[in-house]
Amino acid sequence: MFTSVSIVILCYLLLVVFIFFYQRNLLYHPFENNYTSEEANFSYEEIFVPTSNGSKLKAWFHKKDLKQKKTLVFFHGNAGNLSNRIYKLNLIKNFDINFLIVAYRGFSGNKGIPTEEGLYQDARDVLKWINKQEIADKQIIIYGESLGTGVSIEVAQNKKYAGIILESPFTSMVDAGKHYYSYLPVSLLLKDRYESINKLKNIKIPILVMHGERDKIVPFYMGKKIFEQANEPKHSYFPKEDDHMMEYNEKLLQVIQRFLKSI
Repeated sequence: MFTSVSIVILCYLLLVVFIFFYQRNLLYHPFENNYTSEEANFSYEEIFVPTSNGSKLKAWFHKKDLKQKKTLVFFHGNAGNLSNRIYKLNLIKNFDINFLIVAYRGFSGNKGIPTEEGLYQDARDVLKWINKQEIADKQIIIYGESLGTGVSIEVAQNKKYAGIILESPFTSMVDAGKHYYSYLPVSLLLKDRYESINKLKNIKIPILVMHGERDKIVPFYMGKKIFEQANEPKHSYFPKEDDHMMEYNEKLLQVIQRFLKSI
């Protein structure tokens, strides 16, 4: 006969098993739409970037001058489609740069299932494709948004890109998992680990770290730690009242503009 203690233990073990098999559904939310519904006021070409696994990734390419101006490559966060970033792109288009925003596998109608290694490969394939457009690494700016900071740090290691911008970065998915699921053995369960903090030493290009101090999704201390451990030259923007960098305002734009002019 089950005792109350054994029932609790059994329920906990069932929860652990469920989390282990369902964890990627908790991490990746390609169909979530919790952003603004602004209309795009920038011109772009919708393209499909070929990948090494034979599929294609949907992307928007805003071109001003591919030969003379730098190109920002935007790796988005863990939720929603390309349209969810229009409110940011409407402002980024004001900078004197080209930009490409690309959707990962499983997002924005792309085939495939998102995983850590899968997203890394998607990013590498996109950057190789950019190089084939006769855009050299020194003309590329990497931009990572939330989960995209883990992707950005991975692909920027030991590369000579013009610079990297990290919006709401996390130290590792293990740390983030422990923050949300302190009652679970996260280190043992987690498949997609995104160990960004351990890779920072290999980022040897100018870096801008942006993180709202009231972030309820990625704790602010993570962005601060990323900045503190980053190599020089490094820049930061830590707005006190912002939550997950949702306030794309004039001050933030000035910070990004100064960074772009410095690289």
